[in-house]
Amino acid sequence: MSAARRLLRPFALLYGGVIGVRNVYYDRWRGAVHSAAVPVISVGNLTVGGTGKTPLVIEIVRRLQSWGRRPAILTRGYQGTRSEPADEVLEFHDALPTTPVVVNRDRVAGAAAACAAHGADCLVLDDGFQHRRLARDLDLLLISAMGPPGIGTLLPAGRLREPLSSLRRADVLVITRCNQVEAGHVQAITVRLRRFAPDAPVIHAAVEPDALVAHDGQRLSPAELAGRRVLGVCGIGDPRTFVNSVRELSGAGSATEIFSDHHRYGADDVRTICAAAERNGAELVVTTRKDWVKLRPLWPESAAPLLRLDVRFTLTAGSAEFDVRLHQALERRR
Repeated sequence: MSAARRLLRPFALLYGGVIGVRNVYYDRWRGAVHSAAVPVISVGNLTVGGTGKTPLVIEIVRRLQSWGRRPAILTRGYQGTRSEPADEVLEFHDALPTTPVVVNRDRVAGAAAACAAHGADCLVLDDGFQHRRLARDLDLLLISAMGPPGIGTLLPAGRLREPLSSLRRADVLVITRCNQVEAGHVQAITVRLRRFAPDAPVIHAAVEPDALVAHDGQRLSPAELAGRRVLGVCGIGDPRTFVNSVRELSGAGSATEIFSDHHRYGADDVRTICAAAERNGAELVVTTRKDWVKLRPLWPESAAPLLRLDVRFTLTAGSAEFDVRLHQALERRR
């Protein structure tokens, strides 16, 4: 353990105590939890940083719609304002233009609004694992395979929002980005998870490049990047998957500009990116969907073309079990 983490350990213990009291409150007082009128599917994680929640929410909504359901997305709109919606809200609107997205820090009120205003017959709760006031019919918990096998330690000394004992609340565990690490690493994480949630099914998922999207909406194969000089730009919780994808697709002729998670781009940032593209001789600038919705309105016509790299969230092990659990959650209210 580093010196900084040792100094932060007392604060982590204090934080863990607060979380423990909060969880006891929700576990033992029935009046603390409120049910929605329709089934609720929660997608969350145990750590800060990126685990792939947004791609999974999008994938679940698409599955529900293919089954004839009318889902709405509930989100608190982290770091959003009235004039500037949160990153995830912009992503959801971009990927799912016909799906209602209800932004409300009060998830119970948001659930009621989704049903009353949009006629939703099921709800997908974004980043919902710690928001226990709204009851859920299925609790999906995501763990990134790119983290340590031991998962980590509590904030602020580590990245855990809750102690590992909270894994027992999850109905399904989803290990994401399994294609980015060795199989043995995924197995080590699985063994660790089983110690705390022995009965929850463990699903494996991969995040893979799906398409390049141009400013006019044209979709191209990711293979179009092969052999071309590319500048990758992102401001996401864990940029490693994106950076690896750009490098693998383009080859040696790629460079990256990394910004902080939820970065709000301005004109100065765009000038910095364009200068980096020119300096590296980049023919194309490639970014994530999360960054695209913020960069696209600012992008100058004279700059190298800006492309969005869409990814595909694929369940590589346990897909049938995943669908069974979704159907069970939907049928529970009938």
